[in-house]
Amino acid sequence: MLERYYRELLNFLHRQVDDRDTAADLAQESYARVLAVEHAGRGIHNARALLYRTARNLLVDQHRRAEVRRHDDLDAMPEAEQPTAPRHLQPDAALASQQFVRAYVGAIEGLPPRCREAFVLHIFDELTYAQVAQRMGISVSMVEKHIVRGMLACRQCERDVDTR
Repeated sequence: MLERYYRELLNFLHRQVDDRDTAADLAQESYARVLAVEHAGRGIHNARALLYRTARNLLVDQHRRAEVRRHDDLDAMPEAEQPTAPRHLQPDAALASQQFVRAYVGAIEGLPPRCREAFVLHIFDELTYAQVAQRMGISVSMVEKHIVRGMLACRQCERDVDTR
């Protein structure tokens, strides 16, 4: 029954894609999908309508895939216009970032143990001075001194890294 629509469907698809081979592939896929519906035992009331609807859906799918794959030829673009990765993903920026992190870690690890503990609790664990003082069993004034010492070490670290 479906065979009588093949030439008609093929011509329709050829007008849409302007390529005989692509049209033949789409027609074959349309037939395969409609026959799968038929073999699944679902009744087809209007085979021609289902065949054309399936073909249109395949055309839309093909168009979407082509849009996703379409891109400019990067080799043909002037180097100044070629897209680049975000700055933080550039190799030199990533290396500099790693160096900064290592320097900061070194500066923090270089602090005396109690000072480091107070600094880490305040900066990384986001505890208030009062909470740090209570947890460590020291005065708020002493916590402030530890935090200031840690901040000065970090600023010195920044200056050291910037002068390299």
